[in-house]
Amino acid sequence: MDIAIARTFLEVVKTGSFVGAAANLNLTQTAVSARIRSLEEQLDCPVFIRNKAGAKLTPAGEQFLRFATTLVQVWSRARRAVALPPGRETVVTVGAELSLWNPLLRHWLLWMRRECPEIAVRTQIDTADNLMEQVQDGSLDVAILYAAPHRPGVVAELLFEEKLVMVRTTPTTAPLSPQDHVEIDWGDEFAASFQAAFPDHPNAVVSISYGPLALEYILATGGGGYFRKGFIRSYLEENRLVLVPDSPEFSYSAYVVHSTKTDPGVMDRIREGLRAAAKIAV
Repeated sequence: MDIAIARTFLEVVKTGSFVGAAANLNLTQTAVSARIRSLEEQLDCPVFIRNKAGAKLTPAGEQFLRFATTLVQVWSRARRAVALPPGRETVVTVGAELSLWNPLLRHWLLWMRRECPEIAVRTQIDTADNLMEQVQDGSLDVAILYAAPHRPGVVAELLFEEKLVMVRTTPTTAPLSPQDHVEIDWGDEFAASFQAAFPDHPNAVVSISYGPLALEYILATGGGGYFRKGFIRSYLEENRLVLVPDSPEFSYSAYVVHSTKTDPGVMDRIREGLRAAAKIAV
């Protein structure tokens, strides 16, 4: 079977329509329809029920879904395997959200270089949704995420549980107003929890989506906000930041997400390195 047909099938499933799949794959709707028609001819049965609302899987389509996922994953692994760098036994591809890259993935890369010189490593930074999709389609072996939605064929393992804590700059004799609070994007769950804890808090004057940039900003201008406790530990020790007394803390857990098809031996090495890196970074 043409792998492009399997990828097109999976894209229609994901978007729920031929139009959406065509847009995501940069194809015409006619091309998508032709690929699905070819698939149905090869299987000798329809895989989608088409209607004005989009496309819904038939019972046969439901059965084919797991095989299509496996086909794409196996093909992706095969392409990586035949492109091994000299002297390496295998290659692993690992992705992470931007806020998890430094220092966690930096420590992991150093650990892999030291402990697993036989393994080639490819890494990337992306959004959580894109990383999850790549784990599902087999183009990514492992993703490190702060949220791990349930997806078929995907395993999510807790890597570490961290706390988001409210801190402010020193000296504490300088009063801070509510407008000095910098809003940082820690995801929808944190936003809802913050709103529940501070229902009367005014909208932030400054909002920054990236924690390290927000930290540099408040250190330069003064202010406060919520940060990962492990990330700002050295600033607390140096008395450049202090914890705001009686402020609530919020859980912020990171997960290792991988396919059920990932090689167990390789996954053990990746997992071991990530746990070693987490002990240093968190």
